[in-house]
Amino acid sequence: MDVAGLVAIDVHTHAEISKDGHRSLSPELFGASEEYFKAHGHRQPTIAETAAYYRERKMAAVVFTVDAEHATGHPRIANEEVAEGCAEHADVLIPFASVDPWKGRAGVREARRLVNDHGVRGFKFHPSIQGFSPNDPMAYPLYEAIEELGVPALFHTGQTGIGAGVPGGGGIRLRYSNPLLVDDVAVDFPELRIILAHPSFPWQDEALAVATHKPYVYIDLSGWSPKYFPPQLVRYANSLLKDKVLFGSDYPVITPDRWLSDFDKLEIKPEVRPKILKDNAARLLGLKENAQ
Repeated sequence: MDVAGLVAIDVHTHAEISKDGHRSLSPELFGASEEYFKAHGHRQPTIAETAAYYRERKMAAVVFTVDAEHATGHPRIANEEVAEGCAEHADVLIPFASVDPWKGRAGVREARRLVNDHGVRGFKFHPSIQGFSPNDPMAYPLYEAIEELGVPALFHTGQTGIGAGVPGGGGIRLRYSNPLLVDDVAVDFPELRIILAHPSFPWQDEALAVATHKPYVYIDLSGWSPKYFPPQLVRYANSLLKDKVLFGSDYPVITPDRWLSDFDKLEIKPEVRPKILKDNAARLLGLKENAQ
């Protein structure tokens, strides 16, 4: 990957559909997400189409799906398919995986195999969809393996559009996505690199507190248009967290074109913009040395 030639690294994009047309979410949950993001009928690009989209824009993208089979009963998209698809487009795509922590020792073995044999560069957790509290000791063997493998763990935080408006929220409990629960993970796994995904409504201050207190906790800015960012998030991104905030879109429900257009209007210091858009992610993901 020619990191120097990239204008940005998007650390949060989704593989929503497999080669055989299998969706990452059930129709009920997926429809709720579309309604929440006002993305009715949006295309679900293949991995190859995602690569072409980002290559045209001189960007790289982290790609993952969500394994929530235990809580939802919906079969996941295979991590191997995501990893292989990204490997075919390694000039612009970076594979993350998702392993349901309820899978126990089988999940730990899978995580090790995915990194060692398939080149996976990190792991995505969505506690609300996966139905677990991040600080549940049940998940700790998986975190231990990820920490040992030296790759990041990305946690969804805050409210989610998935299940929004469905009776009972489709069984999804928002409290599992409070970033303070991830603070326990940062304490118990002090070398684990952690990304708190999204502006963490209604727990934005909690997320900022965790990221400023724990040296290896980062925040990605995906899932919201920058024009809706809370003022304190912008203030911290410009100052105390300037080296720990990451560009993410939530593609395909939010496109980087829309996100970057709104980000251009945000009052971010000129010297901080390249950190958020590329340099912080490059350093975190080990894509180049001495990223400033």
